[in-house]
Amino acid sequence: MPSNMRERKWTLLLVGDDPEGLKQVTLSPRALAFLGGGAVAVSLFMLALTGFLFFHGATHLRAAQMARENAILTRELTRFQDRVGGLEQALDQLSEQDSQIRLLAGLEATDQEVLQAGIGGPGLHTPDAHPLWQFDSAVSKDAFAVEYDLSALERRARMLSASLSEAMDSLTSHRDLLEATPSILPAAGILTSRFSSSRIHPIHHRALPHEGVDISAPHGTPILAAAKGTVVHAGWLAGLGYTVEIDHGYGYKTRYGHASKLLVRRGQTVKRGDVIAHVGSTGLSTSPHLHYEVRIGGVAVNPMNYVIGNVIP
Repeated sequence: MPSNMRERKWTLLLVGDDPEGLKQVTLSPRALAFLGGGAVAVSLFMLALTGFLFFHGATHLRAAQMARENAILTRELTRFQDRVGGLEQALDQLSEQDSQIRLLAGLEATDQEVLQAGIGGPGLHTPDAHPLWQFDSAVSKDAFAVEYDLSALERRARMLSASLSEAMDSLTSHRDLLEATPSILPAAGILTSRFSSSRIHPIHHRALPHEGVDISAPHGTPILAAAKGTVVHAGWLAGLGYTVEIDHGYGYKTRYGHASKLLVRRGQTVKRGDVIAHVGSTGLSTSPHLHYEVRIGGVAVNPMNYVIGNVIP
C-alpha cells in the first residue's frame, strides 16, 4: 500500500449468491468520508423524526384525553345546574310555607325584598379568576354560574332556617301559653255564685270579696285541672278546707276548694282535664260545691273571663 494517505483507496467487494456476480467498488477517502457523514446525517434525521412523531402523538393523546375530561366536566356542570334549579323550586315552596307558618305564629311574613337582598352579596370572584379559565373559558363561566347560584341558595336557606326557627319558637310559646291558660270550668254543676268584689257571705253574713266562682255539684263529683301545670299545694287551707292549688306558669295559678278528697300531691304535674279531687263541703261551706279561683301575678281575677264558651264540663 502507498504511504501517502491521499493516495489510499478503499475497495468494497460485493458478493451475491452467484460467484460470477462478484462486484468491486473502489472508494476514495473523500467519498468514504462523504458517505459516512451522510449516514450520520440520515441517522440524526431519523432520530429527530422519531422524536417529533412521538411527541406529536403524545400531544394528540393528551389533547384527546383533555377533550374527554372537558366533556365529562360539562355533563357534570349541566347535572349540577339541573339540581340547582330543583333546589330553587324547593326553596320557593319552603318560602311560601314559611310565610304561612309565620302567619300562624303571629309574626309578619318575611319581606321579599329582604329575602332577595339576602341572595346577593360580596365575596364572589369573577369568572376569569376561576382556575378553569386558563383551560376553557366557557366551562369556567359555567362553573362560576353554578358556584354563584349555590352561594345564593345557601344564603337564602340560612335566612329561611332562621325565619322558621323564630316561627317555631313563637308557636311553641303560644302553645305553652294556651296549655297554661285555665280555659274550662273544673266541675259539672250549677254556677251558684260569681266573682265579686263584695257579696254577703253565707256564713259570716256580711259583705266580703268573693275571689272566685262557686259550682254546686253532688258530693264526689270529679274536679278537673283547668289547665296544664304543677301542683304547689294539696292539703287543708283555712276557710277552703281541702284545697288544691296549681301553678300554670306565665303568672297563672288556680285554686280548687272545699274538696272531699284530694287525688294529687305537691310537685305533681297535671294536664288540662286531669281529675285532681272530688267535690265536697270541707272548710266554711254550707253544702257540697267547688270554690274555683284564678289568680294572675297573685291577684284574683274573674275565672269566667278565661273560660272558653262558658261551658261547664
